[in-house]
Amino acid sequence: MIILDYKSRTPIYKQIIEQIEKYVAVGILKPDEQIPAVRELATSLGINPNTVKKAYTELERKGVTKTLSTKGTFISNNTEKVVEQKIEEKIKKIKDLVEEIEQLGIKKEEIIKKIS
Repeated sequence: MIILDYKSRTPIYKQIIEQIEKYVAVGILKPDEQIPAVRELATSLGINPNTVKKAYTELERKGVTKTLSTKGTFISNNTEKVVEQKIEEKIKKIKDLVEEIEQLGIKKEEIIKKIS
């Protein structure tokens, strides 16, 4: 389920976060679905459990997951928020790229026409 790019400059824990958020956003991971335990995921990826723990802690802080004592970690019921956040992130990236292209002397209307 999680595929790591060891050549990427993105830290491993962030790659885990991004992929789980993406799977939630596209509906692969559904609310109340259990995700692998920290040690289980760490073993399957061949990484330190602390790296997975860091990712899971951040996912819980963001409201993507919830941890139930002795039961495990589950996708939260608040998945709409995750989808909205991902959309906002992508829109910001697009806006930044449009600004860069505008600085090269191309008008916004022309950019839109070229990508439509």
